[in-house]
Amino acid sequence: MTLDQRPRQMRLEAMLEGESPAVRGQEQSRTFRRRSANVNIQKLALQMLDESIASPLETRNAATSSFSRTPVHGVLRYTSYAPKAIDVSTILGPTPRKTPQKQDNISFQTSLLQHQPQNNSGTQYLEDMTEDLTTTNVGLLIEEGLGCKGLFQDFMQIMKSFPSGNQSFSLLQGYEKTCREQVTMLKKTFRGATRDSVSQQKYALLHLLNEERNTWQLVMSLFKDQVEAEQKDEMGEDMAVDQETPLRRSDKEVAESLFEKHSDVRQCQCVVDWLESCAQESVDNYTENVHFFSDRAVAWENTLSKLKSKESGLFGSERPMVDEMDPDAPIRQNKLLDDLDKDDERRLLQTLFLCLRGGRVDLAQDMCRSHGQSWRAATLEGWRLHHDPNFSSLSEDGSLSTIEGNPYRDIWKSVCWNMAKEPKYDIHEKAMYGVLSGNLRAMLPACKSWSDHLWAHLRAGIDVWVEQEIRLHQTIPRTLENLPPEYWDQLTDKESIFQKIESYEDVRQESQEWYHVIQKHIILGNIDKVLEVMAQWIHTDRAKLHTHLIRFMAHLVLFFRGTRQGFRDDYVNVILEAYVDDLIQENNKSLVPHYIATLPPQLQILMYYRIRRRQQCMELAREAGLDVQSIIKTVVENIRSHHIIDFSQNLEANIDTNITEDDKKKIESIDWLVFDPNQRSEALKQANAIMRAFVAVKKLTAAKEIFDKLPPDSIDVVFKVQLMQTGATDLSEEDENSIREFICHRAYLDAMDSFNDWFNTYHHTQPTKPTLSHGATFTEKVAHEHRIKQYEAEMERWRHNLISQTKTTKGKMYNVLLFADGGWMVDQKEEEEPDESRQQQMKLLRQLVLPGLCFLLHKTLHTSQQYAECLQLADVIASEQHLLYKVNKTLHTSQQYAECLQLADVIASEQHLLYKVFRKDELQQLLKMLRDSALAVLDQNRDTLGYELD
Repeated sequence: MTLDQRPRQMRLEAMLEGESPAVRGQEQSRTFRRRSANVNIQKLALQMLDESIASPLETRNAATSSFSRTPVHGVLRYTSYAPKAIDVSTILGPTPRKTPQKQDNISFQTSLLQHQPQNNSGTQYLEDMTEDLTTTNVGLLIEEGLGCKGLFQDFMQIMKSFPSGNQSFSLLQGYEKTCREQVTMLKKTFRGATRDSVSQQKYALLHLLNEERNTWQLVMSLFKDQVEAEQKDEMGEDMAVDQETPLRRSDKEVAESLFEKHSDVRQCQCVVDWLESCAQESVDNYTENVHFFSDRAVAWENTLSKLKSKESGLFGSERPMVDEMDPDAPIRQNKLLDDLDKDDERRLLQTLFLCLRGGRVDLAQDMCRSHGQSWRAATLEGWRLHHDPNFSSLSEDGSLSTIEGNPYRDIWKSVCWNMAKEPKYDIHEKAMYGVLSGNLRAMLPACKSWSDHLWAHLRAGIDVWVEQEIRLHQTIPRTLENLPPEYWDQLTDKESIFQKIESYEDVRQESQEWYHVIQKHIILGNIDKVLEVMAQWIHTDRAKLHTHLIRFMAHLVLFFRGTRQGFRDDYVNVILEAYVDDLIQENNKSLVPHYIATLPPQLQILMYYRIRRRQQCMELAREAGLDVQSIIKTVVENIRSHHIIDFSQNLEANIDTNITEDDKKKIESIDWLVFDPNQRSEALKQANAIMRAFVAVKKLTAAKEIFDKLPPDSIDVVFKVQLMQTGATDLSEEDENSIREFICHRAYLDAMDSFNDWFNTYHHTQPTKPTLSHGATFTEKVAHEHRIKQYEAEMERWRHNLISQTKTTKGKMYNVLLFADGGWMVDQKEEEEPDESRQQQMKLLRQLVLPGLCFLLHKTLHTSQQYAECLQLADVIASEQHLLYKVNKTLHTSQQYAECLQLADVIASEQHLLYKVFRKDELQQLLKMLRDSALAVLDQNRDTLGYELD
């Protein structure tokens, strides 16, 4: 199930542009040729406009694409009705529309029962605003994500604006309004953009938000009906009065009683009203160009013109054509209409069915009358329920009230069913009368989408319910017309209806789309199933779920929880966790605490543990009233459990110095501890522990990142906190040892940074001596001499920089090797309950680090010809073994041979006991390096120990 499908993109493009009736071909009758120039100019202009908005792609695919913008070959596509603001008549009340319209009288509960018309003069759509979207602005909107990122902030603000349970309906209205405005803006943006600039992903996003808006409308409709029903039940006993049932009730009164008593019927009607409201915008778009059918209210004008021409003897017909103009003439005479009239008739029937699909019987009747088919408009009146108010009472002035509906509705319905059996009628004509007579079989051929099929099944089921109730309480003194058994066998159970729809091959895949599955279970009233399905998507299809879909799911489950619908908190938490993760990934840190606060306390702590840049989030969490100290305490426990390394193993084997994702989590975990100054001492301890682990496996970059996480004033903060808490600056032995270890790490990291600088100076900045080619000319030799002088000057500067860098590197390395008060990584204070694991790690770390640091220092001094100083390299043994090698390399490479020879004295010194951290093979390697330095010092007129000869 994917959103990025080509057919859906074509449907969405059609939705954006609005389906419009196809313009007639160039063939015209004499009547058309005789019309005024103004009429011809108007039609030509409209035709050019219609052609101009069609892309070359649409033109090429007009004959083959099943999703073309204009209907072809007699098939009208309704696969993507662009919904407008929902109007479920009396249940939801008025909602803003694009243009004022008459009462939607397709619904049994509204127009069929003749309720009072609603006031639809609300605020207009954003698309009516006269904004100027230039090509540049459109490009920027598309490039910047179409502004949809603002939905995250908008939804949170709506939640904060309506926090209480009695504001749930206002909450739903806010969600729906926000989505509606976003969809309107997207459509307007896409209309102003070139086709290449709008990708399939952007069309998929529009489809996703459009379905979200529809779903909020559905939830709002059913919730409103549920609340009103509960209020009536609570007030029923107090407001009950003794009323006698009238001896004779009209069909309308019987149906009203049915909707009042049976919530299933009423909620099915709510769904039908919702489905029709979702199709109303498509009705408006399609019927805007309906005047292409005809220029005046004359039915079959081309046929009439030819008949008149025939009577006048101008020309004869090449084929048998009707010679009478009544509506039954083509069937009675079995003759044809003019081709243009036949084509117009087909388009008109398609449009009439679309009007009924959108719940607009009044518009369909107006269209019939405007095209000279008043007789057809009259046939669309036969479905209305009969009601004579004069049986119960008269008006105040004693006059008779108007009688409503059709007293012979059963006969009219029977005729409609018989017509549906005739193959000579157009499928849309059959479907049109099938809608009004409850004939599902007649409706289905004209249904193309999942929504169409659901609408047809529910309309037929409601019709069966109403018909059963009317015949059960019949008071008309005559025998009603029998309806075929097929009528009574139609499904009325919602569960069975959905199973039937999912069995249809053409909509099976569409029925499994995210929002249709959610809508299905909401309609069935199975909220726990909705939660289960959405939680299952999180577990199995997390990568496929769009972030806006997860946003919708999170707010839907919060609404259910706020209205006490659904009892699976485990599913709710899974969905909310997924949404919080999305907010973290999208860097919406300001929204995170609000949604974490909706989780249980333990989950709150775990979610905060995942967040980067935690200081800001912790401040927001404190503002949200969360237990920050509990969060930090849990985080410390998690840190301790994740930085454990077995130092007893051979850490040099299979060392990977790259920073992994697990390493990043360890580094970021320190952020939690620097938020609160009272936790700074704990921050030092945990940072030391993680740095020990990183240094042991030679991940010095990771160790440096940990060190940089702690603020520079961390040691001062520890003393200040101690002073505030105890009134003295005397720290505990544990804190003093922690601070000393932290300083040891800083000395070592500084030494390695300095060595890297020396290495770069020696190997990457040394000037290259210019060469002179054989047989060079005099001019080339002069130029060569000039380059040699430049080289010597640059070489002198390089030597000066190298000596300066060598001196700096040597000093920082000796800061580690000759670390004060006991040596590097040696505690100064003895703790009452020492951490044996920490003590062992520090001891092993000296053995891993110091020998390698000595080797590096020796090499540096030897290269710098400071041989005597090479003997001081023993102070560096506290560093990593590999780093020891690098230090020795630094001294030796710098040709400081004398200093190299001084290293032996330092290693053998009993003051520092550095020889104890060397293994036998490491001492042999060191002696070999000292031998090289002793041989090199002889060339400097010194003895083998580095002293000058007399």
